[in-house]
Formats: sequence, C-alpha cells, structure tokens
Amino acid sequence: MKEINLKSLIITIVIGLVIWFIPVPDGVKPNAWHLLAIFAATIIGIILKAAPMGTMAMLGITLCAATEVLAPGDPVKSITNALSGFGNSTIWLIGLAFFIARGFIKTGLGTRLAYNFIRIFGKSSLGLAYGLNTADLILAPAIPSNTARAGGVIFPIMKSIAVNMGSEPDKPETHRKIGAFLTLSSYNANMITSVIFLTATASNPMAQKFAKDLGITITWSSWFVAASVPGLVCFLLAPLFLYKFYPPELKKTGDAPAMAAVKLKEMGAVTLQEWLMVITFIILLVLWIFGNLFAIDATTGALIGLCILLLCGVLTWEDVKAEKGAWDTIVWFSSLVMIGSYLNSLGFVGWFGHLVGAKMEHLSWQMAFPIIILVYSYCHYMFASATAQAAAMYSVFLAVGISVGVPGTMLAIFLGACATLMGALTHYGHGPAPIFFGSTYVDMKDWWKHGFFTSTMFLLIWFVVGGIWWKVIGLW
Repeated sequence: MKEINLKSLIITIVIGLVIWFIPVPDGVKPNAWHLLAIFAATIIGIILKAAPMGTMAMLGITLCAATEVLAPGDPVKSITNALSGFGNSTIWLIGLAFFIARGFIKTGLGTRLAYNFIRIFGKSSLGLAYGLNTADLILAPAIPSNTARAGGVIFPIMKSIAVNMGSEPDKPETHRKIGAFLTLSSYNANMITSVIFLTATASNPMAQKFAKDLGITITWSSWFVAASVPGLVCFLLAPLFLYKFYPPELKKTGDAPAMAAVKLKEMGAVTLQEWLMVITFIILLVLWIFGNLFAIDATTGALIGLCILLLCGVLTWEDVKAEKGAWDTIVWFSSLVMIGSYLNSLGFVGWFGHLVGAKMEHLSWQMAFPIIILVYSYCHYMFASATAQAAAMYSVFLAVGISVGVPGTMLAIFLGACATLMGALTHYGHGPAPIFFGSTYVDMKDWWKHGFFTSTMFLLIWFVVGGIWWKVIGLW
C-alpha cells in the first residue's frame, strides 16, 4: 500500500464521479463526456500521485473497457478499443528508443562523450557548462528519456566536477562556488535539447500523435527543422544568462580538463562495443532524417537499430527485459494516447475547441497565438510532467488555435515544445528536476525565481527567433 496515497485516490475518484454525473452539455455525445470523466480522473490521479503512473493508466484502460464508453453495447469491441493504444507505432518508437539508449549507458559511450567535451571546454565554469550541455545535445536524439540522460550520464559527471571544484552538497556555503550554476545550467540545457529532436523526450511523439489526429502531419525532420533554430539559440544563451544573473564564484576551472583526462585514461581506448554503438547511432539518424526516401518510418528505423545492437551483442535480450523504464512508459503512454485519441474521434476535442474558439473569434490569429501559448505554458505550474500536460491540454489548445486560424504546424510544434521548456519553472516540473534539485546546490526560492526568468527568455526566443525562422521556412 506504500505506492497508494489513499487521500489523493479518494479525491481523484470524487472528481471523476462529479464530472461523470454532470448533465451532458448540448452537442456532446454521452459516452464522450463519460470518457472525459475517466480521462480527468486519470490525469488528476497522476498529478496528485494517488498511485504510480502505470497503475493509474491501467485503471483508465479498465474503466474504459468496463463502462463501454468506447463502444456502447459492445463489450468485445470496447475492450479491443481500450487496448488499441498498444498498437500505436508512436508508443513503440519511444519504447524502442529507451532500449537503444541503454546501449549508450551500458557501453560507457555517453560518459566518454561528456568527459571529452569537459577536456576540451572545461578551463572555465562557463566552458564546463557548455561542455556538459553539448554532450547532452549529442545524446538527445537517441536517448528519448531526458530523465535517463540526466540521471544516467550528465548529473553524475556534473556533481563529480562540482565536488572536485570545492562545492560540497553538505556545505551550503560552498554551493554558489560552482555547483549551483552547473546544476541550473545542466537542467535547463536538458529541457532545451529535449525539444530540438522529436525523439528526445516522450511528450514530443505524444504531441505528434495528437497533431496527426487533428490533420497535422509532423515528421522527425520537419520537427527538427522547425525547432532547431530557436532551440539552438536557447542552447547558446541559457548558460550566458545564468552566468550573468546567477554567476558562479569560481570563474576559472583549470583542473577540470586534467580531471576529465584522468577519467578518460581510466576508461581506456574506445571499445568495439562503443564503435558499434556509434555506427548504429549514425544509421538511426540517417533513417530518422531521410526515412521518407527509403519508405521507412521512424518506428521501423528504431526496430532496425535495436536489432543491430542485439545481433552485434551490444545489448542482450536480458537488457531489453530489464529496461523497466521502457515497459513502464509503453503502458502509461498507451493509456493516455488511447483516451486522448478517442476524445478527439468521439468529437469532444472539436466541440470544446469550437466553444473556446468562439470566445476568441473577434481576435486575429496573430493576437490569439501568443495568448494560447502563454496560457498553456504557465499552466505547467500545475504539472510535474510534460507528458501529463500534453495529455491533458495539448489537443484542446491546438484545436482552439486551429479554429481561430493559427497556422497548424507552427502551433503544434510550439505547443509541443512549451510543455518541456516550462519544466524550467519548478523543482518538480519535469522528470530530471528532482534529480538536479536533489543535489541541494540550489534552494527552492532560487530555483523558482530563476526558473521564471529562464522561462520568459525561452518564450521570447521562440516567439521572436522562432517566428522569423518559421516565416522563412513557410510555416506561416
């Protein structure tokens, strides 16, 4: 029972029942409204941590099947529809990428990359930040869990450097020496790299799927082209922003390259397994970027990459079975995507989008666009996950934008990015946040204060730089 928060679970059930028994509004199918009640209860349960995300997802699937909201009067079709999320290729893309990511961690290639960048850039605290962030950027397209990138590769190295430079977690007076700066820099970089690539965090493919349900097709390459310019500008400016407004006391870190060189020497020469991982990574990028030329979609490309690693012995089937994060993600992701998709196909998303859009019909899309983005972005204070926010709000906000004439692809990608970028706001705003906050280098007041300022900078860059870039490539 330790995994179950009884108080939160009761609140979740009550809210779900209240929505279920509210009179169904005109224009909404009864089963669509009842599905909304199940969806709202599932999301609220996740937010309140009434039970693990996988448990809440299974409850959602079970309720959809038992109440027959997906196929009234047809129990066989109802259970088939409830389990339909497990056949979604986007979900398996994320699961497969988790397995591939295990190869980076198992072979040590990710750690080797990080230490090499520290050896090159690490003569100053600012250079150290860019070195760690560049390693994250390179790993991002192949490691879909930014929590895995943070916890498995970047954070342990960052903390080791901070301690070696004199920032001790249990000595608060030393935190600002360099540990606090590197903590916020590495965390914010993780948010930025996660939005540049479609496969860099789980909420991106979820946004892609919901956008497709509304008639907007986004590929791996089209996401990268649209997000790369504002994303890279954020990547370059974020450490400078923190260096100015949350500076480290230690500016020169001449010992860091030598420390990295020692670590690399301990690791020895690049192994055959690491070379095989590099080759597989290159093949994956080629298939993801140019897949349309070969008639290979992103999920098939990931399957090819996994099979290469299994056949070459870089990964074993035991590694795949032991990748709990992947299987967990497949379960809860399947549930949320299934419910979100049926809310759209049963007409609820379209109805709500038109309802809210009617309130904004007097606005031009140029006026409505920033309002939609700002409201969606700062709702993230209520969420501990970009995936939860995307599941709860993405389709509705996208539908509202489309109804008032905002260019669909531009809005779809921007909304997809916002859920992750706004992870900067709080110490619980995204999966990696508790990892970095747990270092104790940054107190909650500073985290929230600089998180708000950083979020403002991110949005300004995406509106201004992104807006100009999207005009150039024809998104509006």
